[in-house]
Amino acid sequence: MSEQSATQNAASNSKFIGRILTIARNTFREAVRDRVLYNLVLFVLLVTAGAIFLGELTAGQEARTIVNLGLGAMLLFGAFISIFVGVSLVSKEIEKRTVYAIFSKPISRAEFILGKYFGLCLTLLVNVLVMGVGVSLALLYVGGGNFALAIWGAIFLLFLELTILTAVAILFSSFSTPALSALLSFFVFIIGHFSASLNELAKNLGSSGAKFIFGAIYYLLPNLSSFVFRTETANDIALPSSMLFGAAAYAVVYVAILLIITVLIFSRRNFK
Repeated sequence: MSEQSATQNAASNSKFIGRILTIARNTFREAVRDRVLYNLVLFVLLVTAGAIFLGELTAGQEARTIVNLGLGAMLLFGAFISIFVGVSLVSKEIEKRTVYAIFSKPISRAEFILGKYFGLCLTLLVNVLVMGVGVSLALLYVGGGNFALAIWGAIFLLFLELTILTAVAILFSSFSTPALSALLSFFVFIIGHFSASLNELAKNLGSSGAKFIFGAIYYLLPNLSSFVFRTETANDIALPSSMLFGAAAYAVVYVAILLIITVLIFSRRNFK
């Protein structure tokens, strides 16, 4: 009986993963068809080309200028993709009523959410890789070969940040309207980059109320400043392995918590 039960569990898990991958592939195909994604990639490449031009005006600082502007543009437009595409993944299916056809099949709501999330993460990965290659080629063009390899650590941290932001966007879209979800996600993106500073400010103020409020913001919202290594990379400072693995572990745990909450909320949602 134990062997039969183990076989059934393995088959069930295989089908569970298979359905998630199917939804992820479909989500990736839909996102790739969206011309906005291509326009954003093109725009970032144009920004990089502009950085080369500006770098030539800064007397020997071409590589640093390209690193700063290139990584900054990648983060900005990657955040736009995460937020605006992320909040539409669930709401679009509900508005078009295709969600009824999806759930009429042997697909659970957890599989739906996970598939949508991983599909968008795959889209982001492809876009980040294309943007990163563009920045690396620009660095090679100006003779910054050492930076062309060094930036990939910062790019990896950037991608981890976008995976968190995507999970935040899908969480809000599971119970709110697209406009409000986008606004809340953008709010988390901004506050997440200043949460550590707000925590230090609260400590310096000495107010118990301020400590509680800013402390709650610091611990509840993602600390996105931990994923920023742009300035250090531009100054040719190597990314510490401890920071790399620490950021990866933080992202995995935080995303897992957000997805669990999203599945619980979405499972209770009534579409009638």
